[in-house]
Parts: sequence; C-alpha cells; structure tokens
Amino acid sequence: MFIFFFCTLVNGQEHPPIQTFMPNEYGAENQNWSISQSKEKHIYVANNKGLLVFNGAKWVLYNSPNQTIVRSVNVIDELVYTGCYREFGFWEKNNLGILNYTSLSSKLKISFLEDEEIWNIIHVDDFILFQSLKRIYVYNKRDGTCSIISSNTILYKVFKINEGVYFQKTKEGVFEIVNGKVRLVSNHPILKENLLVNIFNHQGNLLFQTEDNGFYIFKYDTLIKWDISANEVLLKDRIYSSIQLKDHSFILGTISNGILHVTSDGDIEHHINQNNGLSNNTVLSVFEDGDNNVWLGLENGINCINLSSPFTIYNGEKGKIGSVNTSILFNNYLYIGTNQGLFYKEINSNNQFKLVPGTQGAVWCLTSIDNTLFCGNNSGTFIINGEQAQFISDIQGTWNIKTISKDDKLLLQGNYNGLNILENKQGQWVFRNKIEGFDTSSRYFEILNGTDVFVSHEYKGVFKVKLDTNYTKAISVLKDTSVAQGLKTSLIKYHNQLLYTQKDGVFKYDEIKNRFVKDSILSGLFLKEQFTSGKLVFIKETNTLWSFSLHDISYFAPFKLSNSYKINKIPLPSSLRNDVSGYENVSYINNNKYLYGNTLGYIIIDLDKLNKKPHKVNVDLISKGYYKNNSFKTEFLDPSTKGLFKNNENNLEFNFSVPEYNKYLEAEYQYKLEGIYDFWSNWSTQSNALFENLPFGEYTFYVKSRIGNEVSENIESYSFKIDPPWYLTKVMFGIYFILVALFSLFMHTAYKRYYRKQREKLLYKTQRDLELKELENKQQLMHFNNENLKQDIDNKNRELAISTMSLIKKNEFLNTIKSELQKAQDQKSLKSVIKIIDKNLNNTDDWHAFEEAFNNADQDFLKKIKSEHPSLTSNDLRLCAYLRLNLSSKEIAPLLNISSRSVEVKRYRLRKKMDLPHESSLTDYILEI
Repeated sequence: MFIFFFCTLVNGQEHPPIQTFMPNEYGAENQNWSISQSKEKHIYVANNKGLLVFNGAKWVLYNSPNQTIVRSVNVIDELVYTGCYREFGFWEKNNLGILNYTSLSSKLKISFLEDEEIWNIIHVDDFILFQSLKRIYVYNKRDGTCSIISSNTILYKVFKINEGVYFQKTKEGVFEIVNGKVRLVSNHPILKENLLVNIFNHQGNLLFQTEDNGFYIFKYDTLIKWDISANEVLLKDRIYSSIQLKDHSFILGTISNGILHVTSDGDIEHHINQNNGLSNNTVLSVFEDGDNNVWLGLENGINCINLSSPFTIYNGEKGKIGSVNTSILFNNYLYIGTNQGLFYKEINSNNQFKLVPGTQGAVWCLTSIDNTLFCGNNSGTFIINGEQAQFISDIQGTWNIKTISKDDKLLLQGNYNGLNILENKQGQWVFRNKIEGFDTSSRYFEILNGTDVFVSHEYKGVFKVKLDTNYTKAISVLKDTSVAQGLKTSLIKYHNQLLYTQKDGVFKYDEIKNRFVKDSILSGLFLKEQFTSGKLVFIKETNTLWSFSLHDISYFAPFKLSNSYKINKIPLPSSLRNDVSGYENVSYINNNKYLYGNTLGYIIIDLDKLNKKPHKVNVDLISKGYYKNNSFKTEFLDPSTKGLFKNNENNLEFNFSVPEYNKYLEAEYQYKLEGIYDFWSNWSTQSNALFENLPFGEYTFYVKSRIGNEVSENIESYSFKIDPPWYLTKVMFGIYFILVALFSLFMHTAYKRYYRKQREKLLYKTQRDLELKELENKQQLMHFNNENLKQDIDNKNRELAISTMSLIKKNEFLNTIKSELQKAQDQKSLKSVIKIIDKNLNNTDDWHAFEEAFNNADQDFLKKIKSEHPSLTSNDLRLCAYLRLNLSSKEIAPLLNISSRSVEVKRYRLRKKMDLPHESSLTDYILEI
C-alpha cells in the first residue's frame, strides 16, 4: 500500500528540466554504460556501438576499436580512455579535431582471460586502473608498465575514495589497494553477501551502498545500517548505479524505477522515472558534469537532468490537468486554473493535484479580494473555500473580476456578454445586475476614475464606457482611435496608469490628451520583431510587470535602493516554454519563485538561481569540399593554422558549438565571412555554416554565440585563402604581360606592314584602274570593230541571199524559156539557143561567185565538212552549202539544174556518205556543224 501511495505521490512531483536523447538522435545503439566529460566540457558516452561525443550541438559516434560493446569511459587529462571486450586504450584528438585510437592492451601485450570485458576505469595519481570481473590492470603512465591484480571470485566494481582505491570480491569482502598491495578492509557478512553499487565518503566515514539493502556506515571497523527516511523506498528497488554529487547528495539509478535523488541527510528530494520525464526506467550509469547537470546512461537513451537549473517543471500526467490559464497561492494552497477546471494541492507537498468539485470547464481567472478567492469559469463565477467551490453567478464566461474603488461592496466582472456587477449582501457575494447598453465580450477591462471603464476587444478595438453612478447601464460608449486593434493585444492598469499593449509597443493613456501615447521605457519589454503576445501581468506582491516575447520572458522591476526601474530578461524562449498563446500567465509563489503556466502544466522560475554564466563558443570542425575524379571529396582542416586552398577547393563548412546542456538555455550563433559577407548573420540555433563556390581571395570567418541575452566572451575566427584559377596566377599574369608586349610589337609591325600594303595597294589600284580604263577603251574599240564585222557579215549574208535568189530566179527563168523552146516545132533551129541556155544553167562561174560569197558569210564550213567526210564530191559540197542555207529541195533544184526528185535522191546519197542514222535529220546535222 505504501508503494501505491508513493507512486501516486510522485506522479504529481515537480522536477528539474530533463533533456532526453534517443538512439535515433545520437546515432548509435540504445544501451549506454558509462559517461565522462573533458576539460572543454564535451560529454563522452560508452555505447554498445562505440564512443559517443557530444559538444552541446551535435553527437558524433566513433565506432568501437574492435567492433564490440564499449563498457567504460573516463577522460583523464587530454586523453579519453575506454574499455571493451578484451581491449582497452585511449583516444586522442588530432589537430583537425578528430579522435584517433591507440590500443594500450596491444602495446602492453596483455593476455586477456576468456570473454573478459573492461567495466570500469579510474585514475589515481600516475596510475590508471582498468577493471574487469576477474582482474584489475594497473597501468603506470610514467614508465608505461602494467601490473595485474587477479581474483578467484568476481570483482564486481572498483571505487576511488579520497585518493584510495577499494574493490569488492564477492563472498570475500571489501579490499583496498595500498602501495600496490591488496589489504582487507572488511569481510563483514553484509559485504560478502551483498553486491556493492558504490562506496562514498560520508562525514569522514566509508558509506557502503548495496544493490538491495540500502546504505551501511563503516565506522571504527563496525558496519552500521544508515537509518534514513529513504530506506523504505530503497528496499523496494534494486539499485544498479549511483554517484555522490558535489553538494553531498546522492543520485541512485535503479533497475526498473528511474532515479532517486537522496539528500545528504537521507531524505528523498526527487523521484524521477518514465512517468514524469525519463526516457527509460533502467539506469546503467550516472555522471555529474562540471555545471552540476546529472547525466544518465539508460537502457534506452541518454538523459541530462539540470539539477541546478532556475526552472522546475510540472507536467500534468497524460493531459489530466490540461493547459494552465491562471494560478494563485492562497491560504497555503496552490491553485491552478486550466482548460479542464480548477485544481489544487498543498504548497510544498508532493501530493497530486485534485479537482475542486463543480469547477469543471475552462478557468479564466483566480482573483483574491479581501481574503476571498474568486474563480472566473466558463460556467460562471465561484468563491473558493479551501477544497470547495461556492457558485455565486451563472453568467457564463467570467474573464476577470475587479474592485470598484468608490464602493467596496461592489465588484465589476467582465463576461462573454459584457460587464456585470457582483454585490456583497450580508457577507455573501451575489450577482446583482448586468450593465445595460454594452454587450461586447470584456476579457480585458480596467476602471478609471470610478465610472469610466476601458474595455479592450482583440477584433473590435478599445472602448471607453461611461457608467452611471449606480452601475446599472452605460451612458456612453466611445471607440478609441489612437491605438490599433489586433490579435493578442491586452489592457492593464499598472501604478494607476492604463497600459495598452500590441505589437508596436506599450501605450500609456494620457487623460489630458484623451488618447494613448507610446511609452518608450515600457516598450523596451520586447522588440517588435520578437512580439508573440501583448499580454502583460502585474504581480502586486513584488511590484513587477511581466511580458512575453519570442526569445525571453521580461519583467519590469524597481531597484532595491532607488525609485527607478529596470527591465530584466529571463532567457526562456517561446519554442521551449510551451505557451498558452494569448493566455500567458505568471503568479508569485514565495522566496522569489514564480509560477508560469503553459500547455503541459507549469514551470517554477527561481529568480535567485538566474545567474548570468559566461561562456565561450568553440569551432570544433572545419572541412573543405571539392570535386576530384567526378566525385565529391571532403577533408578536415586544422583550425589553428591559416588555410591555403586551391581554386577548386572552394566549399567550406564550419561546425561550432557551446557546451551548454541546460534544457531551457538555448545557444544561438551569429557568424560572418569577412571578404565576401561582411555583415553578421541573423541569430540562429543552427550550429554549422556552409559556404559553397567561394571566389578566390582572402577570407576570415568569425562566429560568436549567445545564451539568452549573454553573448559569448570570445569571437572565434579562422583565416584562409583560396588561390585564383591557373589563368589568374602571377605566373600567368607575367605570361600575359609578355604576350601583350609581343602582341603590341606584332600589331605595330602588322600596322606598318598594313599601311605599306595599303599604300602599295592604292598604287596598284590606281595603276589597275588605268589599265582597266585602257582595257575598257580597247573593249569599246573591239566592240566597234565587232559591230563593223557583224555589219559586214550581215551585208555579205544579204549579198549571198540576193546572189542565191538571183541564181534561182535566173535558172528558173532559163528553164522556163528552155521548156517553151522545146515545145516549138522547129527543134533544129532552136538547138543552139537551148545549148546556150544549158551552158548558162551549168555555168561554173555562177558557182564560184556563190562559193566566194558563201565562204565570206560562213567561213571554214566547207573545209570542216570536207575534213569530217572526205568522200564528199564537189557536187556533194555544193548541196551541203545549199542545205546550210536551209533551202528546200524545190529551191535547190533550179540551182543544180535538176528536178526536185533528183534533189531528194542526192540528199539520200549524201546521208549514206555521211553515215547518218535513219532517224537523224540531214538538214539539222548540217546546220549544227
């Protein structure tokens, strides 16, 4: 029954912030066996797959040196020692920021036992002890030697207490190593029969912690049970790992129930398990880092608990509480109003929150007036008495309730339907009336000068409502036009000043000007570009005014020694605080602690723990990328030396980090690359910068960081130079100069030659023009001669034609006369005449005259045809001449003094002599010659 009660109790616990890292985030397997930290605050984790390194921004995995589970890790000086299956050694960071492994066991030629694993590594003076379940290997760093302490029974664990080394042999007891020798400390039955988880120094005595039977104090050689309040819980859970913190409290990691945080007096401070924040209930290893964060190596994942954080978290179990809209500490009860109802618990108790009966539904306000607690609910208005609620008004949606200064028996409340009045009658608060004439939902309203009420509505704007003196109706309703309406605006009274807030700043109402005027001091609560909500919250107990923006929560508070005020900023970004957007709320608890309600529950902010902590940014890795053989190559660079790169090595990536592990302190970075991007980038949580295809030149990369509003102490830098391409190098410029000089000389010579040639060309052109002119004249003269020749030929052709026609006519005439004479009776007397006529018809003189005229008109024709056809007779040539003149057979007959039939016969014979084909025309053939 006690266990059930305890579980119920702790489910309602507030706990420190917890960061969870799952295997898919850190890129390795689920089990994590050991954790350590280096001087630069990097975290090292022994994982099933290898060695994990975390710099606050990025996880890096180094695979196990022999592909087995890494069981132990310890950072000693600058070296990271690890142990695994039949192997131990150290990792050392090179100048590129990469870890390289050196095997000590191989160097020392260790002959391991069968299936031996190194489960623990501790450092004492100049010695490093590597512990397995059967041996302790004692390595001397100075001389590089190694001695072995063996056991016939199980060596469960080895412990370092006050520079002394202790270990337990099962069934034998606890031993100490003194001057290299093993000495029995105690063989008490408890120590022989129970496995020890750890040994601590507690108030000068040894404190033995067992797995199942709690703590025992070893004093004056006597073992005494440590009688503490946590014993009943400790006896119910098996403890697997533990550590004593710097404040002397203890973190105990269980097999199946998360961790127990036990104070140095033995009281349970926290019990955190998978129900309220851890990613797994089996805790394999525990480690406290330099900033008092507790790291847990779990069966599934890695968790970091920020024990010293100014923030304490309460997340409602599985949404049973809902989003917190308002809260108040009243009569030793902590009340939280959520979207599901009003819940309560006693302050400083670990009890669960309980629902106040009857208050189901959204709660909008909790207001204490004259020691009476009013609750504004979606259903109406309640008065809360301890664990009970009294329903006093059924007007739905009570946004807020305020006092009326002129009458302490009246209260003004804003509802969904406008403004309403509550009245105290005989000590009982009851609903009196609605304010007639104003029906706008009144979430934000403030009373100014008794009857003047200002109401702000996000969609409709700000209204000034004038009430009558009896508070029954609105006499006038005026809309204020001096400020803009908008989402997430608010209206509040602060030090009797009416403040209206929107994204452009905080505006104060000026009663003389009858308008809102921007307040430059209060507007410094947030920047316009960081505006998320105009909600302002005034906390009367501490005289502080709170606001909420993208990167922080701010509050306006007075100085303790003066009447002036200052703006304080809490680095709690909206991305981490889970705002109820537009319904942000803060209430004062006690001891400078404030409760901030959110969608998951609430966050307790302890202002006393908000110490500004200086930090530094580190450039962890620098790499260059380039193409080679059609593939992209990456090389890591030495951040301590200036980089000199080839022209194609112009892709650079910078990885930087701040080793800050507080869940609610988010590191942001700003960088610039001087030489091309000379202005700082915007702040970003991205921890790397990639520059691609950089032109040649000299560059310096700068990076700085901020956590909250605290900028890093340093600005890291890295200078490098990218060579120009080969065609822009100094050698090439020298070659270019020589080429330009040679080209200039060549051009000078070429121009001289050109102008000489131009001169020669001009002379030649002039001479040629003269020659062309002369040739033109000759051609013209030739043309004249040709014309004359043509005219002569035409004349001769005409003469030939006339001569031919004359011969034809003459012969026709003579043949006619001869025919007539042959018809006469007296042939004998006419025979001489006919003979004369025949002589004239066959007159060779006529042929010679024709031949001469024909040769003048068509030179060499007769020679050509005679050369081609040597067998032709003179008569054949005569017929060819007549055919050349394209004369018909009828026209040729008189010239030859034969009949047309005879001409045809001659033509036929001529064809045969010329061997002309049957289909060829004789006339055409002769004309073509």
